[in-house]
Amino acid sequence: MPGARYTPLEMLARLVSFDTESAKPNLPLIDFVEDYLKGWGVAYVRDQSPAGDKAAIYATIGAADRGGVVLSGHTDVVPVTGQSWTSDPFTLRVEDGRAHGRGAVDMKGFDALALALVPDFLAMDVKTPIHILLSYDEETTCLGVMDTIARFGRDLPAPRAVIVGEPTRLEVVDAHKSIGTFFTTVHGFEAHSSKPALGANAVMTAAELVAELNRIAEEMVVRGDPSGRFDPPYTTVHVGTIAGGTARNILPKLCTFHWEFRGLPGLDPQEIPDRLARFADEVALPRLNRFGPFGRIETALEVFVPGLAPEPGSEAEKLALRLAGRNGTATVPFATEAGRFQAADIPTIVCGPGSIDQAHQPDEYITLDDLAAGEAFMRRLAEHCARG
Repeated sequence: MPGARYTPLEMLARLVSFDTESAKPNLPLIDFVEDYLKGWGVAYVRDQSPAGDKAAIYATIGAADRGGVVLSGHTDVVPVTGQSWTSDPFTLRVEDGRAHGRGAVDMKGFDALALALVPDFLAMDVKTPIHILLSYDEETTCLGVMDTIARFGRDLPAPRAVIVGEPTRLEVVDAHKSIGTFFTTVHGFEAHSSKPALGANAVMTAAELVAELNRIAEEMVVRGDPSGRFDPPYTTVHVGTIAGGTARNILPKLCTFHWEFRGLPGLDPQEIPDRLARFADEVALPRLNRFGPFGRIETALEVFVPGLAPEPGSEAEKLALRLAGRNGTATVPFATEAGRFQAADIPTIVCGPGSIDQAHQPDEYITLDDLAAGEAFMRRLAEHCARG
């Protein structure tokens, strides 16, 4: 008996129905996918998260002893809290040629296409295997693919190419920026504000550090983008949150701020944090402790997501250009898991249906036309893989 069949839209409705916000488990969705794959006799492996509340799944259609083309998508979605949705975010609503739901475009639409077409991939008897990788925690760390990547070349054959299906309107993206996120904490010492020599003001020192990041940001604007391909055309530096102090007339003991950079390909990921550290050691810390050894400054890396650098003529690029009917490549301003694959020496490209402009907002949607275009892309992939 064959397994259950779903149209891409029906599969999307099933996937959207699972609340897989990044802070929540994704196991119910993974269990559903496992049962679906079992119904079609598709081999798969499951990689559990360290905490055991999430998992990635890697399925193979075709020969399991050789590398093929990986269709890579994530299962987690951003939160809906505080957003004004006009319908239940976890019930797919189809209206006016659009399918609305959290994750519909980012990126359960791509996941749904890959899964819904499993019976068709099987019927094509593909000579080059098609692999489907569904990960977790992409929206927070992009670490949910790492256990599976670590298995390539060991108990899983190394892929020939990876297509990360983030929404690019099927533009073939060969480059994106890196992301480094950090927490900086300034430790001061409380005193009455009328007697500043008795303590150390953590907030004012944090302000100096933020001002230094602003100077670095301006320098990055001037340095620009030598490739001329990115928008904005420079590495960005941004402070997102800052908190400190207890009262107007108390020298604050503590101040923390959360910051990031989004670096052009080729930027040394240590450059900006190292420059802030030098400023802290040479300027900010001596000023903080000018009345005594009261304070210290700590910066901790939260996560680094590598960028994607162009690899002209790679197998992934040539394949995606042919499947998408494009003549050239593009860039995107957001980061993806693609850099993780490239760092493992696997040719990787980003290409998927829908637009990032509809992601992360209330009433997120993918158009039915974009879903149909994605389906045609997948069917062309199956034809390519059937030829070997």
